[in-house]
Amino acid sequence: MTVTQLDAARAGTITEAMEIVAEKEHIDAETLRKRIAKGTVAIPCNIHHTALSPEGVGEGLRTKVNVNLGVSGDLVNIDMEREKVRVSLELGAESIMDLSNHGKTRPFRQELIATSSAMIGTVPMYDAIGYLEKALISITADDFLDVIRAHAEDGVDFMTIHAGINRRTIDAFKRTGRLTNIVSRGGSLIFAWMEATGNENPFYEHFDEVLDILHEHDVTISIGDAMRPGSTHDATDASQISELIEMGILTKRAWEKGVQVMIEGPGHVAINEIAANVELEKRLCHGAPFYILGPLVTDIAPGYDHITAAIGGAIAGTAGADFLCYVTPAEHLRLPDVNDVREGLVATKLAAHAADIAKGVPGARRRDDLMSDARRRFDWETMFSLALDPVKPREYFESAPPSNEGTCTMCGKMCAMRTVNNIMDGLTIDLGDEND
Repeated sequence: MTVTQLDAARAGTITEAMEIVAEKEHIDAETLRKRIAKGTVAIPCNIHHTALSPEGVGEGLRTKVNVNLGVSGDLVNIDMEREKVRVSLELGAESIMDLSNHGKTRPFRQELIATSSAMIGTVPMYDAIGYLEKALISITADDFLDVIRAHAEDGVDFMTIHAGINRRTIDAFKRTGRLTNIVSRGGSLIFAWMEATGNENPFYEHFDEVLDILHEHDVTISIGDAMRPGSTHDATDASQISELIEMGILTKRAWEKGVQVMIEGPGHVAINEIAANVELEKRLCHGAPFYILGPLVTDIAPGYDHITAAIGGAIAGTAGADFLCYVTPAEHLRLPDVNDVREGLVATKLAAHAADIAKGVPGARRRDDLMSDARRRFDWETMFSLALDPVKPREYFESAPPSNEGTCTMCGKMCAMRTVNNIMDGLTIDLGDEND
């Protein structure tokens, strides 16, 4: 029987993946092992994903960032998706989710897993109709399990499984109502299937079978929040919390089967509710790593939702969220293009890094200190190399060359650092018309 990272950790074994993650995170491998054994850290690490450079998600580790990509029925352009992958890896995304939902998606997924050093996630529910070549209403519980098995065999490191939406959750939703109803794509499909067939959610009803498949290939389950709020109006409502309670129960069941767990979270949440949402997840789901979309702190910024999400992500990360799913400027408007991916990823990486500084994650501030030292010395090349996006700052700087060496056109010869550096070096400062 395959031993998962969780099985190994509980047995007192430090795996190669644990050693790699411990070195990346600047922590002791035994400390990491204990956190994995508790379930507060996960290393999504499918045994078939040989190109993977393992990453840890959870307690005391750097806040990780995920990029969503994949083809849709309206825009099938595999070359563009490949370019999105290239940009994502170039900018340091730790995770890529292939959310392709049109046609035969397996060849692209297999190519992605074969070449990507980032962990790969999927939502098998999205792939079910195309993979099975069946209408939603005709798909059986066994069919859904077949799709999960195919993704696991391909080497997917973590899967979003919407197992927390069940009859109790739906009852709370129907009785309390919502402004934006169900906005999770996977959640809406399961809701539609349940309403049409009269059956219980197959992922909930057959959860043990799902776990058996995931355990065999060491796939981490990311328990999806089908009832995440799609507006700040619906945040922290009965539907969301009733599902979160179910997710906490499922978390323990997964751990008992030796399967690592992450919990997915909202969504759209006002700033004043973000910390409470993180605390609720940690309490109800027993400290399992929290994977959060945004959250978006306002609903009125289409075209700028990467900013609203970065604000929420920084606050959520500071409060204890472990994994941020990026949001692009195209959110709510279209499938993102390559530039949208770049903008969304940089904004989310900034949020994650800001949270890591606030949390005191080991080594988080070092890059900032190096950047500040390079700025003091006017070492532009080092500044560009340390930037989250090295391309954009170089383009800005070179678009308006300064007349005074070592400065930029914002302050010119009145640059504060230039002035103080010169004084500290014993030079005379002349800010008149003549060059000093």
